[in-house]
Amino acid sequence: MNFSDIFNSFVAGCIDIFWKLVISAIVFFVGRFIIKFILKRFPNGAKHKHMDETVRRFANSFIKIVLYAVLVITIVAIMGIPMASVVTVFASAGAAIALAVQGSFSNFMGGIMLLIFKPIGVGDFVKIGGEMGSVSEVGIFYTVLCTGDNLVVSIPNKTMTDSTIVNYSRKDTRRVDVAFGVAYDSDVELVKRTILGVIEANDKALDDPAPFVRITNMQDSALEFSVRVWCKASDYGALRSDLFEECNEAFEKAGIVVPFNQLDVCIKKEDK
Repeated sequence: MNFSDIFNSFVAGCIDIFWKLVISAIVFFVGRFIIKFILKRFPNGAKHKHMDETVRRFANSFIKIVLYAVLVITIVAIMGIPMASVVTVFASAGAAIALAVQGSFSNFMGGIMLLIFKPIGVGDFVKIGGEMGSVSEVGIFYTVLCTGDNLVVSIPNKTMTDSTIVNYSRKDTRRVDVAFGVAYDSDVELVKRTILGVIEANDKALDDPAPFVRITNMQDSALEFSVRVWCKASDYGALRSDLFEECNEAFEKAGIVVPFNQLDVCIKKEDK
């Protein structure tokens, strides 16, 4: 083989690689356009608006990964890379890959469990493993919470399935439990009427179930009144604060004393 044949073979190989790159680039951009079109129509299309928001977002992430995987495999085939060689490489590295992604696989299965049993949903206010916030996304590997101080917390789905989940939004109503301590010489009936008057005047408090106001404990320096009031779940925080502020003001007007702990120290001086 002379130099001319080698040069011609080299040029032909370069031209072949060039056209493969061009075709691969075209397939990549067209594929991205098709993927975006599919993701826009399903599951985000108008026909699927009835789908649960949590399921819809999870399906969107899963379909996106699958479609991009198909796109990559297609480009590899266009470049002329033998699929048998690719499979062999992946098979050889299978053990290492399995060890590397076992955590991700656990998170993926955790996401599937969340979709099946639905302990939470997008928009729910929850507490998970000490983290509290609104669920903004249930992804394939992570669940994202937005906290009250506007922090974004990503929790692995495996942790979700292994932790206790408290969902504050699943029920329409919640019960506010607060306690007030008053002096032992207070008029018990006056205290009860005062607290009930505050509750009745607050439009966030529900009449049914009826409010509960009773003495439930006798502390060292105070009678403890437990107050239980039902309200809409969205009004919980506001009503709890209202009860403390308004009852404190009502106690002052009614002359009801709220005691505080005090310590009397007696110093005994011995004569020498």
